[in-house]
Amino acid sequence: MGDVLAGFHAAWEFTSDSVLIRYERGLRTPKLLQALGERRVPLAALAGVTLTAGRRGTVVLRAEPRPGADPLMEAAAGQLREGCDPYRLVLPAERETLAEYYADELRGRLGGTGPAERHLVAAPEAPLRFKAYDAKASFDGTTVRFRWSWAGASSAKWKAGDQSFPVADLGGVEWRSPEVFEGHLRLLRRVPDAARPPQPDQDPAAVVFGLGYGPVHESLPFAAAVLAAARASGPATPLPVPAPRRDPADIAERIRHLGELHRAGLVTDEEFTTKKAQLLAEL
Repeated sequence: MGDVLAGFHAAWEFTSDSVLIRYERGLRTPKLLQALGERRVPLAALAGVTLTAGRRGTVVLRAEPRPGADPLMEAAAGQLREGCDPYRLVLPAERETLAEYYADELRGRLGGTGPAERHLVAAPEAPLRFKAYDAKASFDGTTVRFRWSWAGASSAKWKAGDQSFPVADLGGVEWRSPEVFEGHLRLLRRVPDAARPPQPDQDPAAVVFGLGYGPVHESLPFAAAVLAAARASGPATPLPVPAPRRDPADIAERIRHLGELHRAGLVTDEEFTTKKAQLLAEL
């Protein structure tokens, strides 16, 4: 192949064994895609290719990554908005025939469709850092560090002190998008504690997001890089631990805070109702 197919916000260059995706840096390009810059996706990392009608006279060519092949998508866990999907290429409808040609070419070169045994797409490179609501997080490729903020960190985190986590001790990450209520990044131990984990705002192994803190284009590449480094250091994966039951007073405080966000217009009616029901179910 070796051809280039240019669309809105990105261009795909096709080679014999991979697709090189270059993202534009224009004002209309989502910040996550700008932060990624470019990504080489081996064909071995793809399970399939689709071409569908888009909005306002467009078509969408999308490559489907195999489960476990891309640390970015694994960390995102289905939470990315459609416009931030790095595997979508939006094209004018008049280029549908050309897009179908490339889709057919790709389909003919794909191999396995099941889960990948290891990451096949490179993670964002360290060093990486971002500012959460309650800490400054940094990762140099071998160690994750949390430096607590005096204005946002809980007393539990201040008592624990600033934290350092060698990736050899980590089994994975838990990323909850900052675009939803209670977004956070939690580091998961390779050998999990038997006790239930505390809530993210009380957990020294987690940082919490807030309005303007831990944006997707900073915190998700960070999470993907840590996840990839942890997986590369050993195969173990932490066992799932049930969520803790909360104190009723804590539930009441969180519902009050949720109500403030709702009144300020930062949370929709549907989001408010759904999250309130979730909090009450934890009593």
